[in-house]
Amino acid sequence: MTMSIWFFICVVGLTLALPLHFWSVEHQKLQRKYGEKKGTKIGNILGTISGEMEFIFLIGLWVSPQPRFTVHVLSGSSISIPFVNFSIPILHLIIALPFVLAGAWLAIKAVKVVSLKVAETHGKPSKIMTSGPYSVVRHPQYFGANLVQIGMSFLFSAWHSLLFIPVYIFYNYLVAWKEEKELVREFGGEYKSYQKKVPMFVPR
Repeated sequence: MTMSIWFFICVVGLTLALPLHFWSVEHQKLQRKYGEKKGTKIGNILGTISGEMEFIFLIGLWVSPQPRFTVHVLSGSSISIPFVNFSIPILHLIIALPFVLAGAWLAIKAVKVVSLKVAETHGKPSKIMTSGPYSVVRHPQYFGANLVQIGMSFLFSAWHSLLFIPVYIFYNYLVAWKEEKELVREFGGEYKSYQKKVPMFVPR
């Protein structure tokens, strides 16, 4: 019972973060309602809260008590983690590392392009980002997060987290869809042109 409760709490937490994220990127609506300065501040606060919630509850998906799976190849070989009574199957580590490293690298590169402040608060962009990883996919942070979710599920051998991968990908799709809806409102044809040239998640 405990296994399901903690995982369920994390799923609920991620779900609650979604509308906060949606509100945080409604820059024009917030500024019309509260004024430019206050509206921007509210959007930044909502963005920070939703971002922190997503980060915390995503970690919870990986580490919450849940059934552990094993890929039955080299299943007898594992690395033991001292003090926490936990071991990582070698094959899981081999599978996980490319996903985690690639996803983390992509997300960090994306954050560096847009600046940490904008990435954390979803602040109103002054221009469309098309350089670096944004020239490959429109949402490198979310694509990277999807890769990390896959990798960490294997790293922790977390069965529920593994099953949650399609849901999490759809979750990030909804986030990206909402952001793009607002970006089209703010940049119009310029962003539509960018959409035609660069894929949302999967590089061509």
